[in-house]
Amino acid sequence: MKKIALFTFYILLSTSTVFSQDVDEKSQAILNKLSSKMKAVQSFYLEFSANIKNNATGMNETSTGKGWVKGEKYYASYGDNTILSNGLKTWTIVKEEKTVYESDASDDNEESMNPKKLLTIWENGFKNRYDREETLNGETVHILYLYPKEANKADYHTIILYISKASNEVKKAILKNRDGAIMTYSITKFTPDETIEDVKFVFDARKYPGYEVVRD
Repeated sequence: MKKIALFTFYILLSTSTVFSQDVDEKSQAILNKLSSKMKAVQSFYLEFSANIKNNATGMNETSTGKGWVKGEKYYASYGDNTILSNGLKTWTIVKEEKTVYESDASDDNEESMNPKKLLTIWENGFKNRYDREETLNGETVHILYLYPKEANKADYHTIILYISKASNEVKKAILKNRDGAIMTYSITKFTPDETIEDVKFVFDARKYPGYEVVRD
């Protein structure tokens, strides 16, 4: 899968007038609590599964991923691809192409996303709405809907978050794109304050013999 599949979040455009308010007090309270918890975490490790489905194109792919985060540094693997950043440089390693794309971390965008954004994506540019409680894998979760405030500038239109009522952690996120693509992320493991050596976040060319390095 190409680098764009690494933590690219899709959301569909909302048209219902019921969601005209930017903030739903109940959902905002849950998100504020979640944001506070994430800001207190200095590092973490997570595992997730992801499904990308698009009925229009016939796509239906499932893969697994892992991510390590330490401050602004991160390392993520998804399918055959890997992306890592030491906070200064970002390297996206595409196995299918045997290519490494190197860029300044300051230029990172949705195609090279810090895994932490999966767990804090709601913090900027979204309206939110509380929907309901539900049982997911044996535990009670809050279900919240997010919509981009500037929908005409977004490629997506809806994010659905499943947040554990007991642990206050994101357990699942469904992201929908205008073109009909739906990405479903399920967080299968989350370990806060993981001990991670800085070398984890630096590209080592010796591990990728024969790969071409393309510098932006």
